[in-house]
Amino acid sequence: MSRIGKQPIVIPAGGEIKIDGNRVSVKGPKGRLEREFHPEMIIERDGDDVVVRRPSDEKRHRALHGLTRSLLANMVDGVHEGYSKTLDVVGTGYRAEQEGKDLVLNVGFSHPVNIPAPDGIEFAVEERGKRVIVSGIDKELVGQVAVNIRRVRPPEPYKGKGIRYLGEHITMKAGKAGKARA
Repeated sequence: MSRIGKQPIVIPAGGEIKIDGNRVSVKGPKGRLEREFHPEMIIERDGDDVVVRRPSDEKRHRALHGLTRSLLANMVDGVHEGYSKTLDVVGTGYRAEQEGKDLVLNVGFSHPVNIPAPDGIEFAVEERGKRVIVSGIDKELVGQVAVNIRRVRPPEPYKGKGIRYLGEHITMKAGKAGKARA
């Protein structure tokens, strides 16, 4: 049995879940998420909990069992607490600004880079444009938007300039050591 898949998903107070075959809709204080799961997985309501079962012990069903349970648990957590990713903008003159719902990055290019906020995603800029917080209820979408922002100017290994996740360690390289001896 999958250790993750066999755990029941507890629906917190104020939450609502609708199961229609392999389509599940979760509603909570922060919003509503809907997703269609693999048709072979069995999703059932058990009192205040939701349980995911698999039809057989095949390798593919075992893999889908844990995946389905994790995706469903992330939906429940998202509509109740939400998710966020924090990015640091490092570099002289590098900064982020918020224009309406969109994010504008000035990161060393000849032009500012505009990143529109998709539906369900909010940007917050803190510490005078040096920190960007991406938040929303869909964990997958929050992570993808954070990756897209980081991809604009990934951290480089010589000076460490660029956009990085909060707490991310960048391994620095030495650079041209021969020039200093001459």
